[in-house]
Amino acid sequence: MPANHQSSEKPTALIALADGQLFYGKGFGATGVTVAELVFNTAMTGYQEIMTDPSYAGQVVTFTFPHIGNVGVTPEDDEAGAPGAAGMVVKWDPTEPSNWRATADLVRWLEKNDRIGIGGVDTRRLTRAIRQQGAPHVAIAHSPDGVFDIEALVKKAREWKGLVGLDLAKEVTCAQSYTWNEKRWAWPEGYSKREGPGLKVVAIDYGAKRNILRCLASAGCDVTVLPASATAEDVLALNPEGVFLSNGPGDPAATGEYAVPMIQGVLAADLPVFGICLGHQMLALALGAKTIKMNHGHHGANHPVKDQETGKVEITSMNHGFAVDAQTLPAGVKETHVSLFDGSNCGIRVENRPVFSVQYHPEASPGPQDSYYLFDRFADAMRARRAD
Repeated sequence: MPANHQSSEKPTALIALADGQLFYGKGFGATGVTVAELVFNTAMTGYQEIMTDPSYAGQVVTFTFPHIGNVGVTPEDDEAGAPGAAGMVVKWDPTEPSNWRATADLVRWLEKNDRIGIGGVDTRRLTRAIRQQGAPHVAIAHSPDGVFDIEALVKKAREWKGLVGLDLAKEVTCAQSYTWNEKRWAWPEGYSKREGPGLKVVAIDYGAKRNILRCLASAGCDVTVLPASATAEDVLALNPEGVFLSNGPGDPAATGEYAVPMIQGVLAADLPVFGICLGHQMLALALGAKTIKMNHGHHGANHPVKDQETGKVEITSMNHGFAVDAQTLPAGVKETHVSLFDGSNCGIRVENRPVFSVQYHPEASPGPQDSYYLFDRFADAMRARRAD
């Protein structure tokens, strides 16, 4: 296999696909070997938010935008306490950071968090491989001496079982309950705290991004976060006015084994429910629909989604490798949003009830802010129940 690195230096990193394709590059960050699913993300900003999104657990991210690392990192932009993504692949080696908010550089941040980075890769060719054959299983290796056991790496990639049937929500969820009152970042004060009484929301953490919780707080919610394993009894004991189902990684059908009974119990209590990403898939499963594995998924911040009820098109941020099969939606559950890229399902609602969810990420971290209104819709549904 010809090397595709872009300099005369000896490659110090290698991506080995399960089909035997090899991509050489220059390693940075942690050293060693990682086995995962390989996906590509087309966002032009927010590499730190992407890397710390728990939904990327079990996945290595190829960034199609070449300028990765140029603004450094800051704890303010972490979407979780540690990176969710298993590693990263970029076209150009990260440069020294040039941004007033940076507190560290990407290379040292990856090393500290035990994540491998690989630069100098033909990411266009790699992205084509992902699109053509589906998200492949890969082994990525960083060895400063440039010595690799290629046969062993390809074998590791082939033997990895993949994400189908894998419940990763239990790996990234919180260990215990906590409350959240931090609002969205705003210039010039940065983050601020929500004060005074608010709408009582229980958020189920399947791998929740912090900016989702901030959006709930900014919409006027008092948020209590519960682990993914919470039961309906745990949720209802807190007397919530609404229940939020978060994003997260892995196969929704696997997580659904314990999440679906909880959601069905909440639905029986007739509470407003709002789900995002994996939470959307969990709600669909609880209502009787099915989910399917996508070829290479949707990962980026430029995905057009059409609201079937208004005709409005929103540009959205997405990160998912599974989707709700719209053909399996039961009577009384309406498809509200569809992807204009491939027609896949991107939203549902229960007719005549304040129960809805979307596949995309309205919290815009990173991404456009077209869909912030969904958090207000959830809050308005809870206020309407108060008024009844």
